[in-house]
Amino acid sequence: MHAGGELGAAAGGSLLLCASLLAVGCALGLRLGRGRGAADRGLLAWLCFNALVHFALEGPYVYLCMVGNVTDSDAVIASLWKEYGKADARWLYFDPTIVSVEILTVVLGGSLALVLVYAIVKEKHYRHFVQITLCVCELYGGWMTFCPDWLMGSPNLNTNSWLYFWVYLVFFNGVWVLIPGLLLWQSWVELKKMHHKGSNSRKKFQ
Repeated sequence: MHAGGELGAAAGGSLLLCASLLAVGCALGLRLGRGRGAADRGLLAWLCFNALVHFALEGPYVYLCMVGNVTDSDAVIASLWKEYGKADARWLYFDPTIVSVEILTVVLGGSLALVLVYAIVKEKHYRHFVQITLCVCELYGGWMTFCPDWLMGSPNLNTNSWLYFWVYLVFFNGVWVLIPGLLLWQSWVELKKMHHKGSNSRKKFQ
């Protein structure tokens, strides 16, 4: 792929939009998490941002692909995906694998993020079941987004530009690997604590 990757107006606008969604997500999450521990407040901020990305960015992308493609669209949101398409050309056109993963991500991932917000705020018993399911969904989506292209030698990925490779591909996608991975570990630890607590309670009555 070509090098390119200058931080111009299109890249700046796309990064600003993502930063705005992050700010809104953090504000919502911190508001919902008032009175809770730092870990839950941080998680709620992430979940609100995650849901916003799925519904406000990826949802319109799926729609654009179902009625045409990003390249031919004049919609405002299409400019963001045209910019990202400079890093991964599959996002510019109707790629069946990408669109299939995005439908799953928007419908299931976005919905589960909202359910998990509710479960945390209301302290529901199914919190970690939903958390694990959401994390597996996010990790599966990341794997299926890139693995097919890797197997073909990454013909659609622009790895010659620091902006497109390190920022668009590695950083933005890596966040959706790192955080779900950490949340899976958190669920493992919490479920282990619950198990030990239940085992100790039963032993007292034996």
